[in-house]
This record gives sequence, structure tokens and C-alpha cells, in this order.
Amino acid sequence: MTGVKVPDISDIIEKVRSYQSDAVVPLLEKAFAMAARAHDGQHRVSGEDYIHHPLGVARILADLQIDADSIAAALLHDVVEDTTITLEQLEKDFGKEIAVLVDGVTKLSRIEYKSKEELQMENYRKMFLAMAKDIRVVLIKLADRLHNMRTLKPMAPEKQKKIARETLEIFAPLAHRLGISNIKWELEDLSFRYLEPEKYYELVDQVRQKRQEREAIIQESIQMLRETLREVEIHADIDGRPKHFYSIYKKMQKDHKELSEIYDLSAVRILVDSVKDCYGALGVVHTLWKPIPNRFKDFIAMPKSNMYQSLHTTVIGIQG
Repeated sequence: MTGVKVPDISDIIEKVRSYQSDAVVPLLEKAFAMAARAHDGQHRVSGEDYIHHPLGVARILADLQIDADSIAAALLHDVVEDTTITLEQLEKDFGKEIAVLVDGVTKLSRIEYKSKEELQMENYRKMFLAMAKDIRVVLIKLADRLHNMRTLKPMAPEKQKKIARETLEIFAPLAHRLGISNIKWELEDLSFRYLEPEKYYELVDQVRQKRQEREAIIQESIQMLRETLREVEIHADIDGRPKHFYSIYKKMQKDHKELSEIYDLSAVRILVDSVKDCYGALGVVHTLWKPIPNRFKDFIAMPKSNMYQSLHTTVIGIQG
């Protein structure tokens, strides 16, 4: 026998309990109960109960291990705009901090994006950061946009493209500026899917044909790095990933190349304890594999605007 799954918060609570104390559980249960009551009878374009959206936003934040107040605010982020609940009622029931977070998200949601000029896009991004006196407001809004992008399919094609364009021009760069790479990559790939569907699916098919091979190369490279770094007594956390579809597409466009001509389809990240070890790890990489000229970037000597610091290099790997 099958039935409609009743929305609940148990999986979110389990995630939050892995990094916060059990003391936050009643807050999350209370926020979910209010959101469920407030959104009762409301539905998304897909026809599903509206409560699935705030739950989806809260899950994204729990995966990022964001604090319980932010997750409670995520559960409640649409109640002031879309229901009869007032900001004053939220403050009375949940305190000023959560009410301020919800109010901040509501205000950011009212910004209209009209210009496509790059300068204006940068102004919008700056406005977002300036209006959100608490950076957690921007994190909630990014999670809100990511869940909306994940569930964009039922929208009309014109609406899909409008939202995808905003996402690519405003929200993905914001995620990048805040150093949330996983959200940036997913926002870019989802935007690419709706803005250039034929090119997206063509690239996906091409990349997937060699995905297993690429992942095997990544794992072999990581093992070689671990062993060599251990020999020179550099402690490091190492992970790797195939490059995301939008970044591959951008590189193909920029260099006027086919996928078969793009060689840096995989990336490995090495996290170390000091600047000295960072340069030491770079030396190890260049000892193991031949560096490609003019592809080295030193973001330690010259940090990015968001204070991101690292060393980037491109090398000819195990299989070229």
C-alpha cells in the first residue's frame, strides 16, 4: 500500500544534532510546526504542499552545518510574506534574532533585477551584502534560490530562463564571494541546464562517457599525493572532483575548443596547515607531474577580493 509522504523534520534534526547539542531540537520543532500551520493549504506550482520548500531550504543549510537559529529562520522564511503571520508575532514566539533573519530574507526577496549590465549586476550583489547586516541572511537566501532552482521544472520556459539568468548573474557569484563552492557549482550547472538545454545535455552525455575513467584518475592521483606528502612530512587533507559542467562549457567557449581538446577536466584540492606547507605541497605536485606554463596563480601573495587564499596550478596528469 502506498500513500502521500507526510512532510516532517526528523532528518534535519538528525543532521543538526551531529554538530549542535540536543538543546536546539525544541526550537526546530517549534519553527517547523508554525511553518506547517502557516502554509497549510498552500501549494507550489508543481502541486506539492508548500511546506516542502522551507524544509528543502533548511536541509541545504543543515548540510552546511549552519546554526540552529538560521535553520529555524529558513523554516519560517516565507511566513511573513506569504501568510497572515506578522514579524511582531515571530519576534514574540522566537525572539528578535530569528525575526531579524526572517525580515532580512523578506527584504532581499523584494529586490527586482532589471538591468543585464555587468556593472549593475555587481551593484545588485553589493546591495545584497549591504542590506543583509547579518551574513546568515544571505546564506538563507542562497539556500532558498538553490532549492527553487532544483524544483524549477514545472515553471513555464520563459520563467525558467528569467530565474536561471538571475541565478547565474547574481546568486552564483554571491556564493563564490562567500566561499561556498558547492552551492556556486550547483547554481551554475542548474542555470546552464535551463539557459542552454541542448548544449547542456550534449555536454552531459559527452562527459559521462568518460566519468568513470576520470574518477579513477582522480583517486590514483590522490593516493600518489598522500604518499609523497607523507614522505616530506606535510600533513594534508586531499579531495578531488570532476569539474562541473558549466565550468567545462565556459572553458570550451573561452578557448574555442571541443571537449576532447580540454585537458583539465578534473581538480584535486590539498588543504594544509600553513603557508609554508602550501608552497611545499605545490613543489610536490610539480615534482610528480609536469606543470603547464602560464597556468599558475598565487592567491596567497595576491588574495581575491573575498580574501580567498590558495595556489592554483595546472599539470599534465597521469594519462596526459
